[in-house]
Parts: sequence; structure tokens; C-alpha cells
Amino acid sequence: MTSALETTSPRSAEAGHWGKEVRSDVHVAFEARNSGGVEISLESRVAAYYGSAILEQTREVLGELGVKHARVAIHDEGALPFVIAARIEAAAERAGALGKRSLPAPHPLPAPSPKDRLRRSRLYLPGSEPKYYINASLHGPDAVILDLEDSVHRREKDAARILVRNTLRAVDFGSCERMVRINQLPLGLEDLAEVVGESPDLILIPKVEEPEQVREVDRVIAEIKERHGITRPIWMMPILESAWGIENAFAVATASENVAALTIGLEDYTADLGVVKTTEGRESQYARSRVVNAAHAAGVQAIDSVFSDVADMEGLRRWGEASRAAGFEGMGCLHPGQIRVIHQAFQPTAVEVEKARKVVAAFEEAQSKGLAVVSLGSKMIDPPVVQRALKLVERAKAMGVIS
Repeated sequence: MTSALETTSPRSAEAGHWGKEVRSDVHVAFEARNSGGVEISLESRVAAYYGSAILEQTREVLGELGVKHARVAIHDEGALPFVIAARIEAAAERAGALGKRSLPAPHPLPAPSPKDRLRRSRLYLPGSEPKYYINASLHGPDAVILDLEDSVHRREKDAARILVRNTLRAVDFGSCERMVRINQLPLGLEDLAEVVGESPDLILIPKVEEPEQVREVDRVIAEIKERHGITRPIWMMPILESAWGIENAFAVATASENVAALTIGLEDYTADLGVVKTTEGRESQYARSRVVNAAHAAGVQAIDSVFSDVADMEGLRRWGEASRAAGFEGMGCLHPGQIRVIHQAFQPTAVEVEKARKVVAAFEEAQSKGLAVVSLGSKMIDPPVVQRALKLVERAKAMGVIS
């Protein structure tokens, strides 16, 4: 059985999920009362081992939330403490009994994310499904996206943002960049209010059509950072998903110095055009070229869309290789099985690396001799060729292709 938002009265509500197909989650039924203290009931397959700890945590969370009188029924499906806290808070908030917040103990933050860091792959994780969080980093994506938009039902938005907030605070994603895709504005501003205080590395802004949307998100992030005393950068990646958004690509990419990358959402874009999305991508060639050109002109990364057929690895490989050849530096992932193929597709070939190293070596030799002209064999090497070679060698080192 799965329960979403099911408010039975103004003072009772539910949050979370339970049933045979559910794992790593918990369902909380909350009923606010005027007196009688706190009454808690618990059902869990691991009650013999963790029942006392769950009950103790529930009392602590209710105390932090300022709840003094309530009846709480918990159906546990192996949820970790940060999930339990999020579901209790969401249920209490839906019942109108919330006075404060309950935050799990913070995990040490990773080092700040560089603006130009490697972003070959970014794995989408539904913001309402905690079962995907704990092992996400084991698959080795460059980034994880805690998604509050398309993967979350509209009735679950409020509970998902609390869960994502707790996840940012409590889960170690290792070397993965920690991204959050907020909802389309203005709803996305409510997401920012909940998650920015936990210092995500990057905010994905969906369905951007005007630079003003980016500047509004940037302004709100700055205000929340100042309020929380956050000094580390929080980057932005606008997603262009309409014909008008594509036409404004450069203006969007340059709307703020905190834009680190520009990407495209092909499902919505092709729907806006009224055409069928294909695995060859001919229908989106113009739009993807605009994104690449605008991103490079603005000095930010160009990141491609997802490849939606998670079973077609050969199609994914072809798409990734064509994407890299077109000037993209990475793409999205819908399934962990896509990550390895994407990394291979965006990896420079041995021939490319060897040629680039020769160009770099020739450049360094010319520099050491005080020469302005760079030659390789019988060919003169132009500065743009040198810069391209230097960038390719740097990327190859970042990917571990060369030392």
C-alpha cells in the first residue's frame, strides 16, 4: 500500500509510503490533539531490533517540532533516521501542527565544487524515493540530482523537499557533486527556501525561457546563503526546454556569474515543437547546437539531455559519442547502468590524447626557447589548436585516462 497526501481532517494527515513494494521508507499517520500528550504506535519488520530506537527518535523529533499532543502511527519499511524525521515533519506540517523544524545531525560537507569540474554524468534520483539515495555514489556518477520536479507527484512536493533537505544534510555522496532540480518557478522558490540552507553544490532550474528567471533564483539563493552564513558557492544550471528558451540561450547563460553550465531538456522541447523525439536526434540538432554555441560563448559548460531508453546501450553509446563530437561535455542519466557507457563516450581516445600531448609538448618547448611560433614536424600550430590540446589533456587527466 502506498500513501501520498491523504488529509482526513484539518488536524490529521499522512506522509511517506509503506507496503510490500516499498523499502527504505516509512509511513506516518499524524493526528494532532488538544490534550493527552503523545501516543505512538509502531509496526515494523525489524521492530525487535530497532523498534526502541525508532520510538525514541519519534519522541525526539516531535519534541523538536514543538508537538506536545498527538497520536502518531508509524509503519516502517526499513527507513533510516533522516527519512523517519522527514516523514514525521511532513505529516505534522500537513496536519497544521508544525511549529519548528527537526534537522538530523549534519554530515561533514564535502569540499566546494569547482565551477568547471568534470560533469560527464549526472544521475537523477526521485526526490520522494529514499531507497535510491544511500548507494547512489557507488555507481560512480560525477553528480547526483535530487529531483523535486518531474519525478515527484504534485501532491508529494511538500514532503519531497523536506526529504531532500534531510538527505543533503545527512547522506554522504562521496565524490559526487550534489545537485538539486527545483520545480518550475514560482514553486521552485519554495524548494530553494528548504534546501539552500544545506549547501547543495548546484541548482538545476527547469523550463528556463528568460534570463530574469535565472537572476531571480540567483537572488533568492544569495539571500538564503547570507541568512545562513554560507560562503561556499552554489552554482546554477538552467535547463532550456522550449523554442523560446533556445532562442534566449546566450542571454540565459550569461544571466549570472554563478551559471556553471547550460543544458537542454529534449522531452519538453520536442513536445513544444510538436515533433517526435528520435534516437538520432535530427529534430533537435538546431537546438542542441544553439546550446553548445551559447554555452561556449558564455564560457560555461554545455551539458546534453538524457537518453531516455535505458535498455538501449548501443544507442546510448552512439548518442554520447555524437554529443561529445558536437561540443557537449556530459549528459544526464536516468539509470545507473548508463553511467559507464556515458563515461566511455565522453572519454578522449588514445589517438586524440597522444596527438594533444605532442601539441602541448611542442608548445612548452617553444615557450622555453622564447619562441612565439609553435611547430610540430612540418606543421605550424595555431594558438587555438594549442588551447584545444591543453584542454583535452586536462580533461584526460581529470578522467584518469592519463596521469
